[in-house]
Amino acid sequence: MSHTAELIAVGTELLLGNIANTDAQMLSQGLSRLGINVYYHTVVGDNPQRLQAAVETARARADIIITTGGLGPTCDDLTKNILAQCFGKRLVYHEPSARRIEEYFRRLHRGGEMTQNNYQQAWLPEGCTVLENDWGTAPGCAFEADGVHVIMLPGPPRECSAMFRYRAVPYLEKLADGAILSRTLRIFGRGESSVEAELRERMNQLENPTLAPYAKEGEVELRITARAPDKQQAAALIAPVEEEVRARFGSLIYGADVTSLEEVVLSLLKQRKLTFGCAESCTGGLIAKRFTDLPGASAVFRGGVVSYTDGVKRDVLGVPQALLDEFGAVSEPVARAMAQGARQALGCDLAVSATGVAGPDPDERGTPVGLIFVALATPEGVTVRQITSGTGRTRARTIAASHAFDLLRRYLTGLDLRLRP
Repeated sequence: MSHTAELIAVGTELLLGNIANTDAQMLSQGLSRLGINVYYHTVVGDNPQRLQAAVETARARADIIITTGGLGPTCDDLTKNILAQCFGKRLVYHEPSARRIEEYFRRLHRGGEMTQNNYQQAWLPEGCTVLENDWGTAPGCAFEADGVHVIMLPGPPRECSAMFRYRAVPYLEKLADGAILSRTLRIFGRGESSVEAELRERMNQLENPTLAPYAKEGEVELRITARAPDKQQAAALIAPVEEEVRARFGSLIYGADVTSLEEVVLSLLKQRKLTFGCAESCTGGLIAKRFTDLPGASAVFRGGVVSYTDGVKRDVLGVPQALLDEFGAVSEPVARAMAQGARQALGCDLAVSATGVAGPDPDERGTPVGLIFVALATPEGVTVRQITSGTGRTRARTIAASHAFDLLRRYLTGLDLRLRP
């Protein structure tokens, strides 16, 4: 049976735009991996009448309702009350949840007094499956009524993500007939429209497994999803489609079931026992930031220089003034010299550099917005890649950093450093 879910996010702060609804993105991605269709997202403020109307609408068009937010201790946390009312359930006091909340406060506040309103979180719909919250105070819950499964999760993203993964997913997996398995291939160097055009005919032919592209900034995800009686049979269905996709896109595929280019680079650097550093201009430290976001980065990352001015390029990285005068900061010779200078200054095996015009205006030489040079310095020499990112500072910086990681990835795996399959 194919299930359809609707997500209801509860919170006036979401409607006002004070915070972004990152829970919905995370849940949609997770439900997709489970083979559960999400047709509607609803956001409703802390208003009981509007929340009730949203729930009544959702139950008429979905057999799974997942709510986020409104489970806390304050007077506007009404999600459980309204959901219980809509499905004809009483709220009952759950003593184990009350004890867990007390223990959480003892650990967090070192014995400080817990206000009485926190016990509100321990009132749960009768007969529900309690989803214990090891990451906060408010427990989640799940129940089935009138053919609809209801799951309530806390709103804070850190809690919601963990609760979905470790509490809701096991509950949802029991609803599936057989197993659903997904395999995600990540492609760098081709846009979504190009990838989709090449695969459109094949995607239309496939029913089980399915194949679908998802656009990311500067890259594409290809997700292969199969249904079968068990995971082994699902994997067997996925394997030939994955092989076909790999044959089409070759080295543009940088990994399967990985989160990012930098994650792949970190693993490769550790395997090769090599270090790297960076010299950044237009990226403003983004290469270093993305890499040091990863646990274990310190084992291979020596450091970075944000050489945002010509003076820093010259005095710190050793870029000759003659190159800056003749070619300008945004040029192949300067990108080359920056990477060489970073490798020497930081004492690393490999170094990348990025220099370009992120916009919104051309530089003083009239260099167009989006023109970027990314270089990789290795013991064997320097390779420079010229790219055009298009408009938008964030896009330019993101794409430049990704090209730097792609150069590292290709070098570390012995691939052609040119961007082609």
